Amino acid sequence: MLIDSHSHIELKAFDRDRDDVIARAKDVGVDIIIAVGINEGDCKRVISVAGKYDSVFGAVGIHPHHAKEIDSTTYDNLREMARNKKVVAYGEIGLDFFRNLSPRDIQIARFGEQLDLARELNLPVVIHDREAHAETVEMLEQWDGNKQGVIHCFSGDYTMARKCLDMGFYLSIPGTITFKNNVQLQEVVRKVPLNRLLVETDCPFLTPAPKRRERNEPAYVVYTAHRIAEIKRVPPEEVESITYRNTLSVFGISPP
Repeated sequence: MLIDSHSHIELKAFDRDRDDVIARAKDVGVDIIIAVGINEGDCKRVISVAGKYDSVFGAVGIHPHHAKEIDSTTYDNLREMARNKKVVAYGEIGLDFFRNLSPRDIQIARFGEQLDLARELNLPVVIHDREAHAETVEMLEQWDGNKQGVIHCFSGDYTMARKCLDMGFYLSIPGTITFKNNVQLQEVVRKVPLNRLLVETDCPFLTPAPKRRERNEPAYVVYTAHRIAEIKRVPPEEVESITYRNTLSVFGISPP
């Protein structure tokens, strides 16, 4: 009983075998998959895929890489897409100062605008933060929304984790927790209570260690859950059931 709380199964990497990918996920107990949009066209694909599969739900929003592409029509289009019954979150939005594919000042401005749009839509947010920890925390602290949502693919230290938890956010743990040298994330997982964690693949990216040379897919979220169980010294079933309930709660999804 698992949920992949952050995937990109709408991407072309899955066009040839999406049915098989979703079937393999179900075979290992992944009952629900959240597909997360990164730009306007991709959000349309998210809604299309979510409409085809009962187990798939969607999030719509503009990734910081694409922040420079936002124009006068973008937010109205996203408002319309957000009305779809399978859309359960707004994202992924945030800051990426690692690749800087959009200028930093534009990323910051669009992040603020999208936080406000998520508040207007009354949707939980899915936050992307890469090499922008201080700026991300500052903007979230200043935001007057309800702080409901997820810090996706968490990559900060425990001090940052504590600040995010204190604001009300959940932390989503990706397959990188299986990498032996990821000591910082292991410490975060060790210290953060299970009732504030989600698990994700971010597929087709960030394949966990046992499948490192392969394309990532939702079924591989099992490796993340089991590594968390090892770190916390609890049965894998406990991690699976608690993160499952956490994900249903944060996204407001009724259990299947």
